[in-house]
Amino acid sequence: MAEPLERRAIISGTAQSDIGRRLYRTGIDLTVEAALRAVTDAGLTTADIDGVSTYPGFGGSFGGAMGAELHEALRLSLNWRSAGVETAGPLGAVHNAVLAVAAGLARHVLVFRTVVEGSGGPLRPGGGSGGSGGGMAGSAGPFQFMIPYGAASAACWVACYARRHMHDYGTTRTQLGAIAVNGRANAAANPKAIYTDPMTIDDYLAVRMVSDPLCLYDCDVPCDGSTAVVVSHRDYAPDTPAGAVGINAMGTAIRGRPSWDQFDDLTSMMMRHTAASMWERTELTVADVDTAQLYDGFSWLTLAWIEAMGFCGKGESGAFIEGGTNIGPDGPMPLNTSGGQLSAGRLHGFGHLHEAVMQLRGTANIQVPGCEVAAVGAGGGPETGCLLLTRGAS
Repeated sequence: MAEPLERRAIISGTAQSDIGRRLYRTGIDLTVEAALRAVTDAGLTTADIDGVSTYPGFGGSFGGAMGAELHEALRLSLNWRSAGVETAGPLGAVHNAVLAVAAGLARHVLVFRTVVEGSGGPLRPGGGSGGSGGGMAGSAGPFQFMIPYGAASAACWVACYARRHMHDYGTTRTQLGAIAVNGRANAAANPKAIYTDPMTIDDYLAVRMVSDPLCLYDCDVPCDGSTAVVVSHRDYAPDTPAGAVGINAMGTAIRGRPSWDQFDDLTSMMMRHTAASMWERTELTVADVDTAQLYDGFSWLTLAWIEAMGFCGKGESGAFIEGGTNIGPDGPMPLNTSGGQLSAGRLHGFGHLHEAVMQLRGTANIQVPGCEVAAVGAGGGPETGCLLLTRGAS
C-alpha cells in the first residue's frame, strides 16, 4: 500500500479555552483564547501559522466564530484557508487541514471548533425559538418530512434509530445507560467538565424522557467553549515541545444517501462507511487501538460508532458495553476518558480529539497506560468522520 497522504502531517499542538455551561463570552473571544494556547503548545508563534480551517464556517451560537474572524483577530498571513459544513462531520476541518499540509499549500494550519450554545443560544435569558416547529409546514428539503410533525430536534431522529436498534438486536436501556454512567465517572477527573456529580444506572433509568427511548442523560450538554489544534508538516515533529501526534489514517467516505432518514440501515447511518474507509488506509487493526474517543452527541450514536469501528459485531454493542467493564479506564477499550459530550460538554467532536491527543502524549487526566494508538470518531447521520492517531509521527 502506498503511504497515505495524511501521514505527511502531524498534530503539533492542542488547547482549549475556558469551558462552561454559560460563560457569556463571545465566540471569537473563546476562539482566540484556545488558538493562542494551541499555538504556544505547538512551540510556534502566530507568525508561523499560514493556514486556518474550521467547521461549520459561520457564526452564531452553533458556529461560534468564523475563520475570517480569527484571521483578523490574530492578524494572520495565510497561504490557505477552509471553512464549511458539507464535510465529513466536524472533523472535516481537520481532514482539510491535513490534506493542505500534505499538498504543500500550508505548513502550520490552525484548526478550531467553537460553540456558544450555552449563553449564546436557546439557554440565554429570553432565548429559544419558543415553539416545537409543528407549524412550519413550508419547510423544504428533507426537513419537510420532519419539522411539520414536531421533529425539529436531532433527538427525535436519533431516538428512532435507537428504537430500531433495540427492535432488531434486543438492545436495552440499561445497556445504553452504560455510556452515560461511564462518561460521568470519567468527567469527575476532568476539571473542565460541566457535570461531575456521581451517576448510577438507577439515576439514569429514573430521569425524565426527552424522546423515547432517549432520556435527559442520553443527550449531550450545551456549553460555551473552543478547542483548537495545530496541524503541521511531519518534518516539524522533532521540534514539538509536547510531542507530535501522527495521523495514521483518516475516514471520510459517504457511500450511501446523504440523508438523516433515508439510510439503507438506520442502525448504522454513515459511520460504517466512514470507519471502513479509515481501516482501508492503514495496516493497523482494531486490536491495535488503545483508546476510543467516540462521538456522544446522543448516547446511541456512540453505540453506532463502536459497531462501525469494529470493536464488536453488528448488533452486539449493547452487550459489549453492558455494565461498563469493557469501556472503563481499565477495560479493553477505554472510552471517552474525559467524560465525552454527555458530561464534559458539547464541543462537537473536538473535545474527543483533544482528549485523544492528551492520551497519546501521556498527559490525560485519566491516562491509559502505554497509549500508542487512538481512534476518534465524530458526527452522526450523514455527517461523520474519523481519525486514527498514533504517538509520534506515523
